[in-house]
Amino acid sequence: MMELFLVTAGCFLAVVGFAVLVETPGKYLLQAGFAGACGGWVYFFGMQKGLDTVPACFLSALVISLLAHIFARIFKAPVTVFLIAGILPTVPGAGMYRAVYYIIADDRTQASYYLIQTLEIAGVIALAIFIVDAVFRIGMPRRQEKRKS
Repeated sequence: MMELFLVTAGCFLAVVGFAVLVETPGKYLLQAGFAGACGGWVYFFGMQKGLDTVPACFLSALVISLLAHIFARIFKAPVTVFLIAGILPTVPGAGMYRAVYYIIADDRTQASYYLIQTLEIAGVIALAIFIVDAVFRIGMPRRQEKRKS
């Protein structure tokens, strides 16, 4: 339980730091950090309960994308303000590192395993973002702009 709390706090700090790095407006740093922390919590909780890496990343990306859309509507900001920094805990950087490491070490079996897993994770992240975006586009009516004639 304590490990899950520490991982979530670490995700929050990492996302806030990354949000500063990508120049997210200061008034949205806490929201971006919260979205990333929730996504990190879902990922690590899923891993503790026996989920595989790819489904855990999918659920994590769903939560982050959902929170990014909710925050965008509450704070009247673009979704990407919260999504770009918030998705950081789900990005498969370690998998790509391992794939390149095993390519250099000439272990093709391990390299292909990590490369395929990294591509699967990247795919489910994109799929989760697309699903939530589609749900919000279908479910939320667009405001009609009044044209001046």
